[in-house]
Parts: sequence; C-alpha cells; structure tokens
Amino acid sequence: MSFQYLESNCRGDFGTWPVTASLASACHVARGSMASCNLILYAIPCSRGRLNVIYSKDIAPALGAEIFGIDLAKPLVPNIVQEIHQIFLDRSVLVFRNQALTPKQQVRFARYFGSVVPYPFLKGLECCPEVLEVITRPEDGVNFGGGWHTDTPYLEIPSLGSVLYAKELPPVGGDTIFSNMYLAYDALDRETRSFLDGQQAVHSANKRYAKPADRSQIYGQIKQAGNKKNMSLENYHPIIRTHPETSRKSLFVSSLHTTTIKGMEEKAADSLLARLYEHQASDAFTCRVVWEPDTLVIWDNRCVLHNALFDYAGYKRRMHRVTIEGDRPT
Repeated sequence: MSFQYLESNCRGDFGTWPVTASLASACHVARGSMASCNLILYAIPCSRGRLNVIYSKDIAPALGAEIFGIDLAKPLVPNIVQEIHQIFLDRSVLVFRNQALTPKQQVRFARYFGSVVPYPFLKGLECCPEVLEVITRPEDGVNFGGGWHTDTPYLEIPSLGSVLYAKELPPVGGDTIFSNMYLAYDALDRETRSFLDGQQAVHSANKRYAKPADRSQIYGQIKQAGNKKNMSLENYHPIIRTHPETSRKSLFVSSLHTTTIKGMEEKAADSLLARLYEHQASDAFTCRVVWEPDTLVIWDNRCVLHNALFDYAGYKRRMHRVTIEGDRPT
C-alpha cells in the first residue's frame, strides 16, 4: 500500500475505510501530508474488510499534536508505539480524545515511554499507587499545577514526562497551556545563549510547597504522603539542557521552582531569571489544550513548560496523573 493510495481515496472521514483484499493482509506505515493532517501513522486491517487509520494533527505551529483513531484501553503493538514515540519527540505534547481508561490502563500507556515513578510528597490511589488523583475543589482559591513550570526539577532526576487524564471537569475553563523550550532557546540572542551555556540554576520544592497551609489549599483533597524530609528537596541543573533523545538544546528554568543561578549575585540572578521567565511565556512558543472528559495528554518535561489555568473558581476539577522517570539533565 502506498501513501498515494491513502491520499487519493481516504479524504474526509478518517475513521474506517473500505480496502482491497491485498490491503487487508497486513499493517502498513505511510508518512506524508494529508488534507489538514500532518502524519498518517498506520492503516490497520479490521473487521468486514475495512481499514482503521491512526493519524495525527498539529495543535499549533510551535508544538502539540492530537492523535486520532486509537484506543488506549487496548495494548498497542510495538510498531504503533514506535510511531507515537517519534511524534512525541517531534511535537512534545500529545493529546488523545475519548479514551475510557482505568488507572491501570493509563499506567500501561505511560510505561511505553519509560518506567513509572510515584510523585513526591503525595499518595497515589489505593487501587493503583502509581496514579495520583489531582482534585481542585469548588472552595479552593488556587489550583495544583498553576504557573509556568516543568515537573519535579528539584529532584536529582526530574521526570521524563507526565500523563494526565481528565476524569471530571468544570463546565468552562481549566485549559492547560504548554510552551516549547526548544524554540525559547533558539530565539535567544547569541550573546545570551553564550552566557547561559554552562550556567546552572537552582530548583527548589520549597518555592512552591514549603508552607503547610499553602500545600493544603493547593492540593485540595490530595492525600499528603507525610514525608517531611522531602519538603527540603533542592537540586541544580544546567540552564541550557540537551535532550537525551533528540540532542536539541532547550531552556530549563521555570518561575514556579527555579530560585537562583548558582554562583551569581542574587540581584543579578533575579533580574536575568525574570527576563527568561517572560521570554518563555511568549505566545509564539505555545499551544493550548482544551480539556474534554476522557482526554489523555502526555508531555515531555525535558523540553516543555506547562501552566494549568485556574479560571474555573467555584467548580470541581478531577484529574489522574502518572509520572514517567527521567534522567539527570546535561
């Protein structure tokens, strides 16, 4: 089967399509540009001589892609995992709609990308400890994940990525904005890039989680793990980080967790970081994910910042989150 066959015969409805007997004999990969879509991933034979097609569509020029035609409740074959992983590396944020998933199925999907680890400070579900239930209650004045950040940079080994699944949503609001730190780095002037190369930033959990009253409000109904030693976690990492899989450079600081630049006078460090924070939030680097029930999103914490908007005060929002183990930034 050639891509030209798909392009000429399969415009419009991207669900299941009639195919010839020869096409129904195997699973094929085809790449190219198709209508408003960017990549055709797989044409998979299914019942009654029809073909199920998995494809992706970019969310914004900077990053993000929605994947269609796939049921994550079922195990994925290795070739499809490989294709999805490549789009993950290319687009950094993947969105899957209409996924009816159990916690264990969400964990299984996360494991296609790496080992799953518990989130620090907080307890997971009783039935599936790897899954953290994140709840914002109607009476809460702040939300979990609000503000630009990458997850767990205060650990020696920050997470590779996060997998977030929408269980219960407010009637309006609650979107998440993502920002591409490859592009943020590329857009820096040569002098700034040269200065930042080799510099290390300090990241602290205390900047966000130090006060018990703040933790209680931010976490809503999330259960505290009770390990107070973890509350002093602090680590430093390169400000310019090289992605271990793509070898691309990105800007690795965030307003939520970065406290200073190692070895730099405090006032100068604060001034430089403020400039970087403003730069990171440029609309040119971002995409916006509008949540719907049963939407699953995975993002690459190694090269992406995210900001969970809190514009739904008075309503409940309940999400399931899984954390994927990463590597020490270099």
